[in-house]
Amino acid sequence: MSIYDPENFEDEFEGDSSPRKNDRDDIERFKEQLRTNENGIQNIEALEEIISFYFEKEQYEEALVFATQLTDFAPYSSESWSKKGMLLNNLYRYDEAIETYNYAVSLNPTDSDIYINRGITLDNANRNEEALADFDYALILDPGNDDALLNKAVTLEKLERYSEAAEILQRILKENPNHKDALFELGFCYDLMDKLEEAIKYYDLHINLEPYNHNAWYNRGIVLNRLGEFDRGISSYDMALAIKEDFTAALYNKGNVLASIGKYDEAIEQYKLTLQYEPKDVPALHNLGNTYEEMGNFTEAIKYFTLAVKYDNKHYESYFGRGSCYDALEQYRRALTDYNRALEICREYPELWYAKADAEFNLGKLKESLMSYKMVVQLAPNNYEAWFDYGDSLFLAGYLRESLAALNKSIELKNTFADSFYCKAKVLFVMEKNAEAVEALQQALALNRDLKKGLETDFKGIAQIKEFSTLLQ
Repeated sequence: MSIYDPENFEDEFEGDSSPRKNDRDDIERFKEQLRTNENGIQNIEALEEIISFYFEKEQYEEALVFATQLTDFAPYSSESWSKKGMLLNNLYRYDEAIETYNYAVSLNPTDSDIYINRGITLDNANRNEEALADFDYALILDPGNDDALLNKAVTLEKLERYSEAAEILQRILKENPNHKDALFELGFCYDLMDKLEEAIKYYDLHINLEPYNHNAWYNRGIVLNRLGEFDRGISSYDMALAIKEDFTAALYNKGNVLASIGKYDEAIEQYKLTLQYEPKDVPALHNLGNTYEEMGNFTEAIKYFTLAVKYDNKHYESYFGRGSCYDALEQYRRALTDYNRALEICREYPELWYAKADAEFNLGKLKESLMSYKMVVQLAPNNYEAWFDYGDSLFLAGYLRESLAALNKSIELKNTFADSFYCKAKVLFVMEKNAEAVEALQQALALNRDLKKGLETDFKGIAQIKEFSTLLQ
């Protein structure tokens, strides 16, 4: 848990029984008290009030100024150093926070809370094994400490040790079945373990106790969508958005679900709402472009793909998307330019090479297309359609033996694809292997009788060749 709850922060101010005051006038009074009193317990109390005030408002830099003063007033107080460490953690200054906690530990090596807080910061700094060691030591000092157990489980999740994490969370819930954070984390843990029904169960238990947690509704929506329960998933996103209307992740994912079930107009609305809050959100721009492309509105799609690459010129998916739109508009040169840009960024993408090969073919760049088709079948050797296109292009280029090999590979991968048999017959016909050509044609026509319409065009002089006479009847 990388960000601290103000309530937890206040709990550490032992001995402060006065009501919490957030009024800025009171804070100014405390500041004046600091100016007029050089030392004494009143100064420490004033500093604690000011620090908590700024912490609650998430003004961590301001709080840190006074936390530093607090450690000056009380240099041997482990709690003062621990508070400073918490603020440094929330400012993402992890190395300084760890150093501060180290000093707090030296002052009070038996305070389990310091080890827990240092463990949280170590986890935030991706020093996960060290974090686990701190949580384990805290549990030696205070066996059964829920905070130590919970944070240990979170770190184990980050390390993909999900079964161990789930076991710890179940241990917490055995003692306290209504532990809201443990219920939430267990839902998340089961989600990561792909135990989706269990994940929903624990998210629901958490929501019963914490109905206004937008993150729980959002995570629940993700799991429901993975289960294929799209309507329920959308309803969960709607609940998250009712609680937090600017929750862009929920807007974006709701758009994705709507697009996946063909509700394109509604999906577009969600993506555009996302962009109202985050105008430079590249995934939202990209998916908006995708949705327009699916609808056949290529002009609008190009507009949003262009914005996506404007904000991220390495977003090869949007170059690919825009290229596909140009391709659909038969603007093959523009399409090829975008495919080449995308391949400069990501060369191991067979679909991109396939699109490039088709564009080159349509531009009459046969040799270039052959090289691109060859890349496709190298990267995706089980793509029977790519082997067919490669074989067909080799045939047109006059490489008959190579063409026959590619077409045979296509047939090996899918022996019900009529086009491969038909093209194979053309190759064999040109090679004057009539008996084999007839056999391939018979297989092609058995799979697709419509191919018969092109026989006399594709096989010049076929009517005068005895072997083919039965096929023409």
